[in-house]
Amino acid sequence: MDTTDGNSTWWSAIPAFLGGEGMSVRILIADDDVSIRYLLRRILEERPGWVVCGEAANGNDAVAKIKQLSPDLAIIDLAMPDKNGIEAARQIFASSPLTAMLLLTVQEVSTELARAARDAGFRGAVTKGSGREVVVAVETLLNQGTVFKIEESAERA
Repeated sequence: MDTTDGNSTWWSAIPAFLGGEGMSVRILIADDDVSIRYLLRRILEERPGWVVCGEAANGNDAVAKIKQLSPDLAIIDLAMPDKNGIEAARQIFASSPLTAMLLLTVQEVSTELARAARDAGFRGAVTKGSGREVVVAVETLLNQGTVFKIEESAERA
């Protein structure tokens, strides 16, 4: 706590996404489509305190960059070359369990896909259909929530 000027600046240690002035949220985007990465970067960096710290074009690159950059959150496409998003997530979660991961896919997030994503270490899964849905999912993960649309009855099974 800095009190040299008589004012407490305790809020400077609180991340900006929680209303503080401090650290930025560092996000990595892994998608083999450069236009999707570009659009996601633009959408995410419009938010105060959110910074895209890196991009990956395939599963192996995602694993390596997450180990190298230690982002707070990674958005990972399901269908990528070399290693799909589920395979990459398993490897990432084993070595970097503190990195929140969001699965991104063009297909509908079925109960089966949501379970596979959760089992691989993802904390959420959304479609690429809406930038707003991605932003809401990122906010939820940053607030320690999860984003899985698994029906309650299916979840009990």
